[in-house]
Amino acid sequence: MTIKRALKLQENLVALCRRRGFIFPGSDLYGGLANTFDYGPLGTLMKNNIQSCWSREFIQKRLNCFAFDSSILLHPDVWKASGHVDCFTDPMSVCLECNARIRVDQLLSQKLGREWNTPLDVTEYDTALKTHNIACPGCAKTHCFQRTKHFNLLFRTNMGATDETSEWINLRPETAQGAYINFSNVQCAMRAKLPFGIGQIGKSFRNEISPGQFLFRTREFEQMELQFFTFPSDSDEWMQYWIKECMHFLTTHGISQDNVRLRVHEQKELAHYARATTDIEFHYPFGWKELWGIANRTDSDLIKHMRASGKNLHYFDPITHKEVLPHIVEPALGLGRLMLAMLVDAYQEEIVLGRKRTVLRLHEDIAPYRLAVLPLVNKDALINFSEDLFKTLATKLCVDYDTSGSIGRRYRRQDEIGTPLCITIDFETLDDNRVTVRDRDSMEQKRISIDKLLAAAGVTQLPLSFKAF
Repeated sequence: MTIKRALKLQENLVALCRRRGFIFPGSDLYGGLANTFDYGPLGTLMKNNIQSCWSREFIQKRLNCFAFDSSILLHPDVWKASGHVDCFTDPMSVCLECNARIRVDQLLSQKLGREWNTPLDVTEYDTALKTHNIACPGCAKTHCFQRTKHFNLLFRTNMGATDETSEWINLRPETAQGAYINFSNVQCAMRAKLPFGIGQIGKSFRNEISPGQFLFRTREFEQMELQFFTFPSDSDEWMQYWIKECMHFLTTHGISQDNVRLRVHEQKELAHYARATTDIEFHYPFGWKELWGIANRTDSDLIKHMRASGKNLHYFDPITHKEVLPHIVEPALGLGRLMLAMLVDAYQEEIVLGRKRTVLRLHEDIAPYRLAVLPLVNKDALINFSEDLFKTLATKLCVDYDTSGSIGRRYRRQDEIGTPLCITIDFETLDDNRVTVRDRDSMEQKRISIDKLLAAAGVTQLPLSFKAF
């Protein structure tokens, strides 16, 4: 697919997301706030499904991983100890012609190649901009940049009842540190033995220099992260394990194998805390970009917090009777990036019987609705039957109900929002208790009994309670 075609499909996808209630521009009533988005009814359902799938696969199904939810506001010393106050920066310049703020490393990487992702001294960035005649992406002028400086990405707010007593505090830029400072609390409360993981989903905030590309990079975003604590000698092996698990999660939840690849960071690219990092990249319409990062963070974070707090964060090994400082393997994923990847991968336009059909081929666990209940015509007998069926199915599944327009138009609407199956109720249903099931991807239809439908939906299963036995 050509770049032009890919970007056109992205434009159509963004329009569909707004039209069908997935994503709305933030503060749209007041003209919008750049790079902020509100999740509409379908976007919220899809986002919740993604979170549930991640939690099930990385926490719920594992004997040694535990759910956690840390505070967005942490003690200021946490961010000093972690290095965020001094080192959480990006190289920034400002165009003297149009006042655009430019993230210099990304601009150089885009124009000259990936090697410019490697952190440099600010003077080296300035030299590269001049030597290679790099133009401002805002106004296309060259030799127009201010001197590059390090820009701290922390968001700050005030905590306190009055201006006189308030103090500056940072919104968390990542969920990870909350897990690290609670390592001992979780380990003791859950009687956990190494190796074990702490997983959480939560919002983070970064004052990005140049956010953009729809959901890909925003200043307010949600992370799904697992902090996996292991014996130091086993950390490399566990990192390879989690790389495979992350890739398996993507390809079993609707992401095409052709659209993902692994990229191992070179030594000069590694963050100061990392022994090794591997990115799972996705082929977005705007290029191959990081979707999921898996890093071996060693014991760097625990050492910093021990030094700053004066508290012992070692793990006592009951087998060797010795203290161990665990290493941490971190699979870190942005929810917005994953949702965008799933939408991009699922979005298709095709010609059926001479007419364009737009379809989201979302995985059934990810789609906003599992089923749609559609009475064939707007007659009382069919409406009453359909509403009762909807209420029964909705006890187990997220189900849509639609009576507006012809059945063909309603099928197309459900195709656009990714609903895997449509259930049509007609007059024959009232006599034989059978419905028509239509498949989204193949558009094939078959007639089945309502009893079979309810069994497949799990409605007729006994509830898991003591009385059921």
